[in-house]
Amino acid sequence: MPTQIVMDHTGDTRHVFDANDVEALAKAEERFKSLVGKGSTPAVRGPAGEVRITRSFDPTAQETLFYPRLVGG
Repeated sequence: MPTQIVMDHTGDTRHVFDANDVEALAKAEERFKSLVGKGSTPAVRGPAGEVRITRSFDPTAQETLFYPRLVGG
């Protein structure tokens, strides 16, 4: 099942959803847009473990990681 992993200062939160469930899919896409809008960087992990940044919601991605914006100072 597709999973969205949201990283933050406390660790990570995993959101597993059924891509065949229209309501769950809509919620996952809304979460994607919300996190990107707040500055998170989404990346999709491929089958060989490689990670690539993505800019659009992909319901077929098995794992999408959201990295928080880095804060420097």
